[in-house]
Amino acid sequence: MTKVRSLWPRRRGGKTAKNAAVPPDTSGPEARITPTDPADCLRACALHGDRLVAGDDRKRTELAGKLRHLRTVQDSAQNAAGGREASGAGGQLDGELLDALLAVGTKAMECGDGEELRLALLITDTVLTQRKASRAAWRLRARTLEALGDETAAIEAYERYLELTTEDRFGVAPRLAGLRIAARRQGEMLQLLARACPPAESFAGGPADDLWAEGIRLHTGGEREQAEPRLVGALLAMGRAGRPVLELQNAVGQYLDLRMEGAGGDASALSELIGHYAEQRRNRMRPPLADPTFGGVDWISLGELRNLITGKSVCLVANSESLGRSALGPEIDAYDLVVRFSSYRIDAAATGSRTDIHATSHEHGHNWDRPVTTRIVYGGASEEWRYSLRERLVSGAQRYVADESLRWPLRHIGGIGWDAWPSVPTSGFNTLWLLDFLDVSPTLDLIGFDFYESGVHRLPGAMRVPLTSERERAAEKAWVMERAQSVTDMRISLR
Repeated sequence: MTKVRSLWPRRRGGKTAKNAAVPPDTSGPEARITPTDPADCLRACALHGDRLVAGDDRKRTELAGKLRHLRTVQDSAQNAAGGREASGAGGQLDGELLDALLAVGTKAMECGDGEELRLALLITDTVLTQRKASRAAWRLRARTLEALGDETAAIEAYERYLELTTEDRFGVAPRLAGLRIAARRQGEMLQLLARACPPAESFAGGPADDLWAEGIRLHTGGEREQAEPRLVGALLAMGRAGRPVLELQNAVGQYLDLRMEGAGGDASALSELIGHYAEQRRNRMRPPLADPTFGGVDWISLGELRNLITGKSVCLVANSESLGRSALGPEIDAYDLVVRFSSYRIDAAATGSRTDIHATSHEHGHNWDRPVTTRIVYGGASEEWRYSLRERLVSGAQRYVADESLRWPLRHIGGIGWDAWPSVPTSGFNTLWLLDFLDVSPTLDLIGFDFYESGVHRLPGAMRVPLTSERERAAEKAWVMERAQSVTDMRISLR
């Protein structure tokens, strides 16, 4: 893949671009905006598009498509203006051109590479030069700054976005809360390092990279007492200099590896340090669910779900009519964990009465108020999935909610693409695949799974929800039967 060289136009730092709609503020996140002419930004986009080679990179392929669309919109606007250049120096960004430019910025940010991130930031500078109240631009700016590791500026941009919106559809508030907690934990982590190694302060004023290299050299040579203050001093210097978050995290992670290799020093201090390190990483990866909105709910990740089910007998209960006519309730309730799906219906004698895990699609609104230990919500689109969680989770109805690592198991964990599995996996199949993949349950049984040959046993309000196609049901059945250890009329055992 050919990398794009730095093609960014020189921007007028400290001065307002000619005819800019609003002069720059002298405080707050607006002070960080570099006034930029639309024409300069559009030329940078065109140059980036000319030099971009997408190859097999899906995200860059999508960016290339957005850049082509932007150029088409520019040409159309130019033709409409009688041949004059669309959005020349000091020109206005309106309508379709503004939307196309923000779409390029979003795709550039998603690429995550330095050149693309700088392009996304340039676009937000351009839009916010003219439209200081653009919610889309502030959110894009915050996400871009976060990806660049400038967390302080990202927090300011997220705050401005929330000031401008009345409906937080994208979950910015919990994201902001997570970043604030992470920043506080990072500060506490650095303070703990400074207290645990007082000599480090004498080194913390030096060049962090040189200190780090020297500390690693000494540690490798067995001079750990001399290495320790230099390594800690380098970490303190990185934190105080505001180095990118990922860079500091990686350095602290390497330092912890070195400390655990030596297994010396204050074990309690090391344990506390690891706790701060884990907490700041966790909150950056998955923001907290705000309390009291969800009544003390905790996220649960792939690893935590594994711990939850390890060594326990699990049954997955189908929403089939054959189950509704059965008398398997007591047998179902005898399993350690009972898993049910979407619009399940409880008839205790037939279906059992207990539900430990409720797995559903973010599009389905049934049974979210039913008390369960864990709720797993599946969805292909991240933003729609997050919006559904905020809209549908009921306070006190669950102890744990699966985080985004479990949002789409077949695709994201299994890496099984559309060519290998062309259908949209159902909630039941996603869950079954996930539990089979984790492979930590001595008993994994499917109860009542006749793949709807007998009809459906659902809540009355869900009876009109269409079933998956016969072809899709056949594919899921074939997958199950290939792995079945024993099969009866009402029970399929995979273990």
